[in-house]
Amino acid sequence: MTAWLRPVDHPNERSLHTRPTPRTGGLAIWGGLIIGLAGIALLEWAGLYSRSADWPVRLETGVWIAGMVVLVGLVSFLDDRKSVPAGVRLAIHTLAASGVVAGAGLVVPAVTIPTAGAISLGWLAVPATVLFIVWMANLYNFMDGMDGFAGGMTWLGFGFLAIIAWVGGHALIFLLSLLISMAAAGFLFYNRPPARIFMGDVGSVPIGFLAASLAVLGVHDGVFDLWVPVLIFSPFIVDATVTVLRRILHGQKFWQAHREHYYQRLVLVGWGHRKTMLVEYALMLATGTTAVLYVHVTDATRLAILATWFIAYVALAQGVRKIELKAKSQRVAV
Repeated sequence: MTAWLRPVDHPNERSLHTRPTPRTGGLAIWGGLIIGLAGIALLEWAGLYSRSADWPVRLETGVWIAGMVVLVGLVSFLDDRKSVPAGVRLAIHTLAASGVVAGAGLVVPAVTIPTAGAISLGWLAVPATVLFIVWMANLYNFMDGMDGFAGGMTWLGFGFLAIIAWVGGHALIFLLSLLISMAAAGFLFYNRPPARIFMGDVGSVPIGFLAASLAVLGVHDGVFDLWVPVLIFSPFIVDATVTVLRRILHGQKFWQAHREHYYQRLVLVGWGHRKTMLVEYALMLATGTTAVLYVHVTDATRLAILATWFIAYVALAQGVRKIELKAKSQRVAV
C-alpha cells in the first residue's frame, strides 16, 4: 500500500534531478489543507472561534471549487502512478474548469487596463475564463521541475494572495490561501535542494487549478482585478507562456518533455538548483510585494507597475541568454 502511494520519479530528458525520487509530496500539502480546515471547524464547533458576519465564507462556492480540485487531483494522482494520455488529462481539466465557471458561477467579465478602464470580454468571458484556469493548472505543472521551485511559489504566492484577501475581507480566499501556503512551507523542508520528495502532478496541477480558481473568484467578487494574481504568479506565468509560444513558433511539439524553460536553462548552465531557486524566490518576493501595492495605489501608478514588470521580464530573458552565451564561450575557450 505504501509503495502504491509513493510512485518514484525516474530521471528523463526533461528532468534536472539525477536520482529516482518519490513524487507524491502533493498529498501532504492537501493533507495539511484538510487538517487546517478541520481544525477551524472544530474550533468553531467548540465556540472558540466565530466567523464575523462581515466575513462570509460562501460555502457553496467553496464546495464547487473543492470538488473540481479533487477531480483534477484524482486524474493527476493516476498520472503519477501510470501515465494518463494528455488528451484525457486536458479533457478532465477543461471539464473541471467548466464546473467552476458554470457550477460556482465564476467568470472574469472584463480585463481592466489602468487609466483606460475595463474592456468587456462579452461572450468570450466564459471560454477565456475556462482557458485561464486550464492554462494555470498546466503551467504550474510545467514549472515543477526544480528542487524547491513550485513549493516556493506555492508558499509565497498563496501567502501574498492571503494578505490581499485579508485586507479585502474575503474569508474563503484568505483561509484557503493561508492554509495552502502553510502546508507548502512544511513541504519545502523536504523539497529544498537536494529534494527528498517532489510534489508530483497530484500537487502541482490541482494547486495551479486552485490558484486560478481563487484568482477568478477574487476578480468576480471585486477583491482585486486580474492583474493582481497575474503579478503574484508571473514568475511561473511568464516563463511557461513565453517558452511554450517560442516552441510553437519553432515548430516544436510544446507538450513533449524538454528543458527549455528559463529556470531549467539557468540550472543547466551551471547555476545549480540552490542558486537558481534563491534568485527565483527574490523574483517572487518582488512580484508579490508589488501586487500588494497594486491594490492600494492610483491607476497611473498601477500602469507604471505593469509597464515596469514588462520591461523587467524582457531584460531578464535577455540576461539568461547572455549568461548562456558567456558560459558557452568559456567552454569553447577551455
